[in-house]
Amino acid sequence: MFAYYFELGLRSLRRNPALTALMVMAIGFGVAASMITYSVFRAVSGNPIPEKSAQLFTPQIDSWGPQQNLKGEPADALNYIDAMALMRAHRARRQTLLYGVGMSVLPSGNDSLPVAANGYAVYGDFFPMFEVPFLYGGGWNMADDDRRAAVVVLSEEFNQKLFDGANSVGREITLDGHDYRIAGVTRHWDPQPRFFSLFNTSGFKDATDFYLSFTRALDVQANPGSNSCRGHMDFSGWDGWLRSSCVWATPWVELDSAVEVARYGKFLEDYATDQQRAGRFAWAPNVRLRNVMQWLDYQHVVPPESRISLLVSLGFFVICLVNTIGLLLAKFLRRAGEIGIRRALGASRREIYTQYLIEAATVGLAGGVLGLLLTTVGISGVGLLFQPQIARLAHLDFSLVALTLAVAILATVVAAFYPAWRAARVQPAWQLKSN
Repeated sequence: MFAYYFELGLRSLRRNPALTALMVMAIGFGVAASMITYSVFRAVSGNPIPEKSAQLFTPQIDSWGPQQNLKGEPADALNYIDAMALMRAHRARRQTLLYGVGMSVLPSGNDSLPVAANGYAVYGDFFPMFEVPFLYGGGWNMADDDRRAAVVVLSEEFNQKLFDGANSVGREITLDGHDYRIAGVTRHWDPQPRFFSLFNTSGFKDATDFYLSFTRALDVQANPGSNSCRGHMDFSGWDGWLRSSCVWATPWVELDSAVEVARYGKFLEDYATDQQRAGRFAWAPNVRLRNVMQWLDYQHVVPPESRISLLVSLGFFVICLVNTIGLLLAKFLRRAGEIGIRRALGASRREIYTQYLIEAATVGLAGGVLGLLLTTVGISGVGLLFQPQIARLAHLDFSLVALTLAVAILATVVAAFYPAWRAARVQPAWQLKSN
């Protein structure tokens, strides 16, 4: 019967092309507006590392005090003294510090001009902690961190740029005048939002070119791309800056159980208490320990314009559905005579109801196809509303195609409940008398 009712629905659509076109356009434009904005919202609000987001935490320690801190919240990064204290304590199975650096890069023996590149100074635990995939080689170990080895890991894209994609492990490149041995080349890895590096950034940045040893970066005095200074400041030189209250290093630790989380939180409290007793902090301990999703929520990573545009587009879709309800009601009730005859010939109300819901589904399917075409065009133009780093994340994949069609069909069927119910309530005797 489904095939028969579907055929009846197609015939009905061809019988009233103008009315059908209005309904299809209403559904198509409504679902397209919703899916375009949803594609952006999905990209910026997703879990960037779902396998481990509940095990990765970023510690915060208030080293500025209530007069300087961020409305009672500790700074988003650590100063050198606190950062190194956490690393020396080593209270987590894996831990890393990181900060962004910008350098000029020159492959060993290359006569071409230096290439500007962006990267991170990290500890060796960074790679297993964040499950960074490797194309060639690997990261470095704790011994390399301790001996301040001049090692670097390149991204697949940057390795392609410098070495035409060849296995470059063991070769050397020059970063800001210092030679580094290439330990590995990552596969394409660019989690969005970039949860591990949100200090003074939006979390949506260009792909990383390289990762170098944190301890070696300190030795060569590689300046951080971002830092924030309040309270005690000493700008007498590199060592003075390290001793100051300027925050710039982002810490991450891997904690595998609730017991480990509680233990590490207690460690942070005890550390802040010790600093208070030593006279370094003149305020009560103020620390935080947030996992990946809590950190993203705290940082308000999802752009407000994406939320607003999604709500506006959903409101537009609802208006389109209301209009579709009116058009379906007019379409179905214009066929009251046909319904009366079918009822007189023995068709039940359930059969009438089913027929018109299936007919509405055909409208939804046509509207979904139109919406899919409009969504494809619209996604290519989201850069007009959002920053380029965010706009490029929106893309049309199989899941969005399936969702677009499913939403269009389901929404139209739901909108048809009342018109179909009214059609099924037509009294056959009245229609036969009037005819």
